[in-house]
Amino acid sequence: MKTLSIDIETYSSVDLAKSGVYRYAEAPNFDILLLGYSVDGGPVHVVDLACGEEIPQQVLDAILDDKVTKWAFNAQFERICLSRYFGMWLEPDSWRCTMVWSAYLGLPLSLKGAAIVTGADKKKLTEGKELIRYFCQPCKSTKTNGGRTRNLPGHNPDKWDRFKAYNHRDVEVELSIQAKLQKFPMQEDEWENYILDQQINDRGIQLDLKLVHQAIRCDDKVREELMGRLRELTKLENPNSVAQMKTWLSENGLETDSLDKASVKALLKKAPAHLSEVLELRQLLAKSSVKKYTTMENAVCSDGRARGLIQFYGANRTGRFAGRLIQVQNLPQNHLPDLEEARKLVRCGYFEALELLYESIPNVLSELIRTAFVPKEGHKFIVADFSAIEARVIAWLAGETWRNKVFATHGKIYEASASQMFRVPLEEVTKGSPLRQKGKIAELALGYGGSVGALKAMGGLEMGLAEEELKPLVNAWRNANPNIVRLWWDVDRSVKNTVKERIKTQTHRIRFEYRSGMLLIWLPSRRQLSYVKPRMGLNSFGSEAVTYEGVGATKKWERIDSYGPKFVENIVQAISRDLLCYAMRNLNKAGYRIVMHVHDEVVLEAPKEESVEKICAIMSQIPPWAKGLMLRADGFECNFYQKD
Repeated sequence: MKTLSIDIETYSSVDLAKSGVYRYAEAPNFDILLLGYSVDGGPVHVVDLACGEEIPQQVLDAILDDKVTKWAFNAQFERICLSRYFGMWLEPDSWRCTMVWSAYLGLPLSLKGAAIVTGADKKKLTEGKELIRYFCQPCKSTKTNGGRTRNLPGHNPDKWDRFKAYNHRDVEVELSIQAKLQKFPMQEDEWENYILDQQINDRGIQLDLKLVHQAIRCDDKVREELMGRLRELTKLENPNSVAQMKTWLSENGLETDSLDKASVKALLKKAPAHLSEVLELRQLLAKSSVKKYTTMENAVCSDGRARGLIQFYGANRTGRFAGRLIQVQNLPQNHLPDLEEARKLVRCGYFEALELLYESIPNVLSELIRTAFVPKEGHKFIVADFSAIEARVIAWLAGETWRNKVFATHGKIYEASASQMFRVPLEEVTKGSPLRQKGKIAELALGYGGSVGALKAMGGLEMGLAEEELKPLVNAWRNANPNIVRLWWDVDRSVKNTVKERIKTQTHRIRFEYRSGMLLIWLPSRRQLSYVKPRMGLNSFGSEAVTYEGVGATKKWERIDSYGPKFVENIVQAISRDLLCYAMRNLNKAGYRIVMHVHDEVVLEAPKEESVEKICAIMSQIPPWAKGLMLRADGFECNFYQKD
């Protein structure tokens, strides 16, 4: 036996969507109901464990044999659930994930979505969700069902037969997807990255549960007070209701179509004092980030660690990672000067002292979310991240000499950018000066073809720029960076030629290829970016553009148009991701315990004596494929996770 394809159906009283598979499989009543499998792509068999059938010995042996490759769609689920079944941890080294392979080729992250796009869905049962609800989740106790809280096979034999057919068909669909993807194998380096990702997810990160519980208590108390004050001011039954609040504001002379964060912020600028208080209270109530504490409670495992927080290839356009459960990719920043003191007050339940010392308790709780992640006893966190990684990568790709010199020396890209744009000596661009502010906003907004709209979206007007300054700022940045501008349009030309003429093209260390209905962009690391069914079309401005199929802004599968600067953004972010993976693999080989990573930052759980400098030196190593890239990592140590 070389390969074993597996799909399991399970039962647990823990909500999988809220808690993740690690906590889900820990439930005392966790059970594997069905195991569908295929040996070496042969006939599919279903083992009805719920009705007393046993898994064949050769299949049991294969699951435990590192020489047999195990395949599943979202293999993490099967591996963790089977680890619980065997009572031993199944390491990820011999597991491969069809979902990850699909994402590598730009396909959706769901079995149904990948099956539809590849044409492998012809036999997919449509009633799967309903059957999963019936057999895999607790049911409501009613008189008609005899007061039971779980549906067993004997409660509906006909449904159970259909459920077995569904399990059988899922294995067939997964095999069919694999067959469709054979033309585009995923390189071994990427499977090594996947295995490391699984090891990091398995390791998890410790949570300070005392802080988490007290933060939830404090938030409940504050919300009760805020709701009381809102009811007093508005006389509404439920001031948290968007419909009720919009009606009340309208009756008081303030019309609005929305009460989202941006709308409330805009309304506060024109609202009279008595309405401002209501809007401010609503703003405080809407501090959704505080909900992350509840998510922590849901996701934490019995040993106090949260696992499964990172999704490998979560952003399939670039291969970047995505957050799951607690969503560590969008944690609120912390700016409190007395962060540790505020943390102690919440942790000890001194809520009255908090109210005396701080203007907004929700803001304090929001800023403390990061600090709920802590190292295990006797250890510290070392947090290290790449300095200005995307700016360094685009300068290297484009051959923008003056930028590469900046990164090779002082690294002050905002100041250097302003100096280059406005032709003033570098020493005149000081930290608080308007010129540095212009350099910063230009750097953040204009690297990928952005213009006036990008400057506005980045908050240029709020930063003090005048409307008439925006276009000249765009021109100044582009004039200062002619090689980056050339990179955009060289990539644009290469992509168009590749799609139009079905030929291979190359520019700036990047290769482009059309193959079997796919646009492939080969990165210096030899990894490919994949764009499904590319063709020439028109963009929203009526200009000729390359279009392809993918998950768009609506989160649905649709046709998307793109152009040179946008492809450059994908390429730069993808290369930055490859640099992160290279650094993490080096850290892992050196024996360091990575417990989390966020964007371009790595969090290590390290012994107290470990040095930050050593970690940063390993992270700053240049891969063989990126010679000439000016890479630098900075870091710090802490006793709880925070922003430096």
